[in-house]
Amino acid sequence: MAVKTYKPLTPSRRFQAVADFSNLTKKKPEKKLVKTKKKTGGRNCYGRITARAIGGGHKQKIRTVDFRRNKAGVEAEVIAIEYDPMRSARLALLQYSDGEKRYIIAPVGLEIGAKVMSGSEAPASPGNAMPLANVPVGSSVYSIELTPGRGGQIARSAGSFATVMSRDGDYAQIKMPSGEIRRIHCKCMATIGQVGNTEHENIVIGSAGRNRHRGRRPLTRGISRNPVDHPNGGGNGLSKSGGGRQHLVSPWGLLAKGYKTRQKYKTSNKFILVRRDGRPNKVK
Repeated sequence: MAVKTYKPLTPSRRFQAVADFSNLTKKKPEKKLVKTKKKTGGRNCYGRITARAIGGGHKQKIRTVDFRRNKAGVEAEVIAIEYDPMRSARLALLQYSDGEKRYIIAPVGLEIGAKVMSGSEAPASPGNAMPLANVPVGSSVYSIELTPGRGGQIARSAGSFATVMSRDGDYAQIKMPSGEIRRIHCKCMATIGQVGNTEHENIVIGSAGRNRHRGRRPLTRGISRNPVDHPNGGGNGLSKSGGGRQHLVSPWGLLAKGYKTRQKYKTSNKFILVRRDGRPNKVK
């Protein structure tokens, strides 16, 4: 995918960069694999706003993506590469030999007419899904399961991939996109390759209208409000670092800078070998 820029005829066009969608081969999604997304406007079941700055935006259809890849041993052909408004990656439409169609996240290099397969006997080529026990050491993988049979959860956004570093018994050591090294059971499925649409990080919104089109409403900073409206509001000497006794917090008083939200004692701590900051994990 390439990124398209414009002549700076207006201030919003000056830095704007959009995807050219040249790699898409089908405009309308498969009817049987989509459902309508209901807009909430950031409100819960009681009608109260629980997520601010949400509202409006264009209509979207939710594509049903096959993250489990449980159709083992059946070969499928890639018949289309499609756009998904709900994610940064592109989708590949597969048609299996028995006629069934499914969506998967499209990796780099997957083109129309390519053959893909899932299962322990599948070859290690882009788009094929297999247990971590069968993935060659050093390979790049994406859409990795954390629990066998639950479906891919790790490395699903555009350009993401993880690396299989080694295997020790029933567990494989995976280097996550964040740099964290984690042990994952060898029965968990992973897809060979790197998620496509790698140029997504170069896209620049450029204008407020594009944000509103995505359903994002304006959000005022807490430090620019009055004391009655936000804990960070008020004061003549504004300070981004907090200043004096003031500690930047959310509207409900939760510390906003440097506060660790991960539970100190968590069951999955024992599977983390190296933290994403490079420090070895000390499990108590």
